[in-house]
Amino acid sequence: MSKIGVGIIGCGNISVSYLGLAPSFRALEIRAVADINMAAAQKRADKYGVRAMSVDDLLAAEDIDVVVNLTIPDAHYQVSKRILEAGKHVYSEKPFVLSLEEGEELRRIATEKNLRVGSAPDTWLGGSHQLARALIDEGKIGKVVGGSAHVMNHGMEHWHPNPDFFYKPGAGPVLDLGPYYISDLVQLIGPVKRVQGIANTTIEKRIIGNGPRLGEELEVTTPTNVHAILEFAQGAVVTLSASWDVWAHGHDPIEIYGEDGSLFVPDPNFFGDDVEFQGPGTKRDKVERRDHPFGVANQIHRIEERALANYRCAGLADMAQAIEEGREHRCNLDFALHVVEVMTKILEAGESRQVIEMTTTCERPAALSPEEAQDLLVPVEPPEK
Repeated sequence: MSKIGVGIIGCGNISVSYLGLAPSFRALEIRAVADINMAAAQKRADKYGVRAMSVDDLLAAEDIDVVVNLTIPDAHYQVSKRILEAGKHVYSEKPFVLSLEEGEELRRIATEKNLRVGSAPDTWLGGSHQLARALIDEGKIGKVVGGSAHVMNHGMEHWHPNPDFFYKPGAGPVLDLGPYYISDLVQLIGPVKRVQGIANTTIEKRIIGNGPRLGEELEVTTPTNVHAILEFAQGAVVTLSASWDVWAHGHDPIEIYGEDGSLFVPDPNFFGDDVEFQGPGTKRDKVERRDHPFGVANQIHRIEERALANYRCAGLADMAQAIEEGREHRCNLDFALHVVEVMTKILEAGESRQVIEMTTTCERPAALSPEEAQDLLVPVEPPEK
């Protein structure tokens, strides 16, 4: 497989993951980075041995085939639009866009120019989430009838030195962390048919607790406490709680209830961890892990100091391989745009207190087998005897 030339626009914290992990994937070669702050681009370029360029120069570079959009959420649409108009494939960080209208305009341009659009999150390609997918597809819990998803903590200002954007429209717990949970639910169960919800903001001022702005006050202008009900096209009903107003809780990240048992799925912000099962007359217990490459721990969590599996770039690598093979990539536009509509309709329902029907749908993306995941990675040479 030939390498696809990758450029990155946006050199903030998340760029470190892409720059550091891309060399693990055999289809990817990051060649340049760009940022409105040239110093930030140069810093990343110096560390990772790539070119630092202006945005305009990167978009004009002949050796760049796909551009990864790592700008702030409010800029995702405009930057992705520029990338497509420059004749390059785009892969965006989440959330893909902030409205259906933006997504459909990107679809129009991509279709016109025969270009691919992909979007994070790709954590649902991880070993634990693909194990849960396989168990559901094999009938381990019977027909899925319901579930719950909980992403709740007390916000980002305690650890992030510049948490402003988390509390503005375009972020909040639904649009910032919701993509991980809703993407996993859609790949596990299928598309959503309708939603209802309640949303509010219980803490209107936040105090930065870390870094040079320690003690500075932030105004909150987006809902931070959101509770929703999602009805899926196949009939399952799932409760979603997304809040940054909670100090502690006892819920599993995702629980899937079937006619023959329940699955307990780990945090979809990460690629690996244990899946658990409990059926009639049995105790809740760990499911034996399968030999999936994207479930193997390869990093130490910077806060919790525990081993974790991190394979960000998997969705990008799958898109690069799909371009060469002429197939649909898993983190595709239809899937990402449906997730965006689910999130935006949850917020709309939270304001209107009404049940809202989806206007988009999508196919469940293809599962990613251990063999297919291994094929995305750089082959490891066996040790010499």
